[in-house]
Amino acid sequence: MAKIVWIIGGSSGIGLELLQIYLSKHDKVICSSRNLSLSSKIKELQNSYPNNLHIVDIDVTDTTSVKEAVTKAWGIYFQIDLCIYNAGAYEPMSLKEWSLQKFQSMNEVNYLGAVRLLTELVPLLQEQKKGHIAFNASIASYFGLPYGGGYSAPKAALLNLCESIYPELKNYNIKLQVINHGFVKTRLTDKNNFDMPQLLEPSDAAQKIYEGLQSSNKFEIKFPRGLTSFLFFLRLLPYKIAFYLTTKAL
Repeated sequence: MAKIVWIIGGSSGIGLELLQIYLSKHDKVICSSRNLSLSSKIKELQNSYPNNLHIVDIDVTDTTSVKEAVTKAWGIYFQIDLCIYNAGAYEPMSLKEWSLQKFQSMNEVNYLGAVRLLTELVPLLQEQKKGHIAFNASIASYFGLPYGGGYSAPKAALLNLCESIYPELKNYNIKLQVINHGFVKTRLTDKNNFDMPQLLEPSDAAQKIYEGLQSSNKFEIKFPRGLTSFLFFLRLLPYKIAFYLTTKAL
């Protein structure tokens, strides 16, 4: 049976790959991003799937835009089976490059955008008496790493938020999952000037996410195994040892 899937942050990278996977499975897909209607790739997909792909522009940093987008997305089918929040912003910064504006921008997209979405979408899913929400977080949420605090801090907040609301959502028959993955080759990781172990292509990451959302009831979908295990172990270590390891990475 076809699902109605809403992908937020579907214009490129993992989101675009997920969009194509769901379309290939004959699901009904609503795709959202800023100025998405101007994307030539999305227009091409619309031509290929005229009855299965719908476009709703959204700016997750703007409360009014999110409210309007939720209303429009819901109004297409008056039902959403799965919503994937894939919007993300990343700017690596050293102390010399410290920028309050960049901190604010990453927080608006990586954390507060998710809160805005939940505020508008959850009541509709409660009325629907079912639903599935997935947030693309990051293994950066496990432990703060050098130059990445502006990114990992809101991702950690997002993970903590999801942990806190999971029990209540479950009581409403709303499934909540978080996706904590490692390095994926996208416009965001292209900003890194260091080696990225176990770097994945967006198509590979999207396939793992799709499989996890389809078949797993686990709260967390995480990959690749080696890197996720290392960072999870890092947060369990005494700070003295953990900081020794992260200082070596400078």
